[in-house]
Amino acid sequence: MRIADVRAFPISFPYPEDGQVALGIGRTVKRDAVLIKVVTEDGIVGWGEAHAGRSPGAIARIAETTLKALVVGMDAADVSGVGARIYRMQLASHGMGAGAAMAMSGLDMALWDIRGKAVGWPLYRLLGGSARAIPAYAGGISLGYQPPAALVAEAEAMVARGYNALKLRVGDTAQRDAERVAAVRRALGGEVAILTDANTAYSLADARAVMPVLDANQVSWLEEPFPAHDHRSYAEAKRYGTVPLAAGENHYTRYDFARLVEDRSITVLQPDLSKCGGITEGLRIAALASAWRLPIHPHTSVTGLNMAASIHFLAAVENGGYFEADASRLNPFRDQLCSAAFTLEVDGTVRPLEAPGLGVEIDEDFVAAHPVIDGPGYV
Repeated sequence: MRIADVRAFPISFPYPEDGQVALGIGRTVKRDAVLIKVVTEDGIVGWGEAHAGRSPGAIARIAETTLKALVVGMDAADVSGVGARIYRMQLASHGMGAGAAMAMSGLDMALWDIRGKAVGWPLYRLLGGSARAIPAYAGGISLGYQPPAALVAEAEAMVARGYNALKLRVGDTAQRDAERVAAVRRALGGEVAILTDANTAYSLADARAVMPVLDANQVSWLEEPFPAHDHRSYAEAKRYGTVPLAAGENHYTRYDFARLVEDRSITVLQPDLSKCGGITEGLRIAALASAWRLPIHPHTSVTGLNMAASIHFLAAVENGGYFEADASRLNPFRDQLCSAAFTLEVDGTVRPLEAPGLGVEIDEDFVAAHPVIDGPGYV
């Protein structure tokens, strides 16, 4: 079962003006993704998602040139060996760093899809998990900067759909963020968990102003107030309140996460299986976190491939937390690119798919009809 071919497909879709959402990294004008297709010599096809990294063409190019040259001919079941070769030749020295980690993530996910299909098992079973219920929160490109009344209406609609937890976008101004969080808490009462995400937009002064308000409104975490490398600000902000700090979607491999754990400032870890190095690396990160009694709440990317993989992953690790359900009003990469990745149950949970591998089928005609759109996804 050797790897015969690796292909990458950078794809995009534009947001209509009335569907754009404002958040800490800007207003969304399009979404990008990179699909990785791996084919074995005996004809088994696996699919994975690599995060686009705001440069989908570049990530795709790394995958189907450099990484392809490194892994073609290797055993598709040898995910550890494939990862070790990419680490040695790209991540350890003179490589493309984060770009290679993202491309590697999609490749690794495709290899796990192949492994599941080869033995006829769903991924969660292959990983040693069970088809247990996973709590989900409403995330994705939703619940952004808008007047409190409009935000409350959107939040109430998500609770009506079954969500018992949702994530609000902060990082606007401390005052407006506080007003929105307080309005949603008043409207929803104390039974719904509220999470917040600043998308790296806060200064230390912003964090100092807003964290007491988050505490008062029983917010479960403050995600990415600062960029991933700003370790000092995270350590300083930890003193401003009791709300846990969350991060991880912009950290790569277990080595980045080892620093997070050892710093003891960030206690909610959020690796993205399309960025951190893939499912194989995600399992290592979860094991590292479990030794410190820390939960894993993976960040999900834009397509159903990552969403399905994240649920399988959560069903197989002992310290799994929330699944970030994409609650975007518009996302054809969730709804049309592939078969359904998840179904929200009435109790706000999801379960892993039962088909072999990741369990989703890709519409290659849809892929061909959505070529990459150059330019920034946020303005």
